[in-house]
Amino acid sequence: MSATDLSPAPAATAAPTGHAGRTAALISLLLASMMELIDTTIVNVALPTIERDLDASATQLQWVVAAYPLAFAVALITGSRLGDAFGRKRLFLIGLAAFTLTSAACGLATTADALVVFRALQGLGAAAMIPQVMANIQVLYPPEERGRAMGAFTGLAGLAVVVGPILGAVLTSADIAGSGWRPIFLVNVPVGLLAIVAAARFVPESRSDRRPDLALVSVLTLGAGLLAVLYPLTMGREQGWPLWVFVTMAIGVVVLARFAQSQHRHERRGGEPLVPVSLYRIRSFSAGSAVMLGLFVSMPAYFLAQTLYFQIGLGWSVLKSGLVGVPFAVVTSVCAGVGVTVLAQRIGRRVLQYGAVVLAAGVLLTGVVVHAATPETSWWWFIPAMVVTGAGFGLMVAPIGLFTVADVPVSHAGAASGLFNTTTQLSAAVGVAGLGTLFFTVAQRQGRVLPVDVFAPAYEVVLLAVAACMALAVLAAAALPHHAPGDAPVVH
Repeated sequence: MSATDLSPAPAATAAPTGHAGRTAALISLLLASMMELIDTTIVNVALPTIERDLDASATQLQWVVAAYPLAFAVALITGSRLGDAFGRKRLFLIGLAAFTLTSAACGLATTADALVVFRALQGLGAAAMIPQVMANIQVLYPPEERGRAMGAFTGLAGLAVVVGPILGAVLTSADIAGSGWRPIFLVNVPVGLLAIVAAARFVPESRSDRRPDLALVSVLTLGAGLLAVLYPLTMGREQGWPLWVFVTMAIGVVVLARFAQSQHRHERRGGEPLVPVSLYRIRSFSAGSAVMLGLFVSMPAYFLAQTLYFQIGLGWSVLKSGLVGVPFAVVTSVCAGVGVTVLAQRIGRRVLQYGAVVLAAGVLLTGVVVHAATPETSWWWFIPAMVVTGAGFGLMVAPIGLFTVADVPVSHAGAASGLFNTTTQLSAAVGVAGLGTLFFTVAQRQGRVLPVDVFAPAYEVVLLAVAACMALAVLAAAALPHHAPGDAPVVH
């Protein structure tokens, strides 16, 4: 997901001329957004190939997935503020160029550690680029014409869910000139260059009338606290859980607690905090954030475990592993649209509760199939469970923002949007680190020879954890407004 600036954008200082110029500007913005959205899903299907090619450890694979959302989340709000201060077009171009260059670096990485570092840098590029997309759309289009452009932007999210795994599977299995997994990152280079040329020519410049606080100290403190928790959590299993792991995590918790206190104090004095903790006093926002936390802690780890189970446990090809997920993606897109446009208005918060129940049923059904599956089991046996899981995910992922910001004052809509999207990315990083560690710990303790006997129990444990998170999400959703607000800002 990407950050959405909900506060009105100021007028552009230089507007594109004519309909064609405005369309070209929109295309460049959508290309950048599409790259970022696909990049969050395309890497999963190639993980076993990366493991073999770079001799990556389980811990390094976790960081290949988690480094991107962690860096993205920590820098996201600052990226938005930099755009307000120094020009949204300028920051968009800087972020787009950085994202393109680091994509090339990821594709050319020769070690797993280098790939992890470049993935983190890629996340920083996305944090500079993505917050400018929605603000620039607001600059380009007057309110009466903005709906179609916003529809194209939100439609891309559903399309990326479908395209990412398929594109990753096709590019990896094609093994172009012996490049293996590398094209999943290198494909961003020509797309990024095209977007840079179009944006430089057609996107107008704009900035905020008020220079915002960049909060760099807060960003560094938040990043240090999160890293102090997530790094030892991810490394602990491989190191045998030595004392330094627990000491470092405890220090990280203390740093994060002090960070929250400083943000509250800064806000109480009338400042502009990086994380406006007062929003959590709003019942709908805190409850919606809890639902979102359960959802996004669960799903990235679910996809990670699923990929490893299919490709290593069952010995499926990259392409087969990617294509078996197509029903999930298609059903997710359909149910997301129905959930936010129809069910949220008719049954209110129950759409999230029903979605959580359906998702839990889907992962438990998956667990039943996994328990009985062998390498000879047809992929068709997994389709019903994936359809059910995809339906539940779709019913939750689109309406959740609508209810979370239901009672947020319009004056704080931008801050709520930034915090909403930051929490989404942080949840993904935490989920991959925590549930990923659980997966590899269970796999390591099996002591069996056949891959399916090693990875099936590990996958089953992750599925149970996802179902437990959905049970908590049902309880948290009970604190949300009964009905979907008709005039609340929507976070995409």
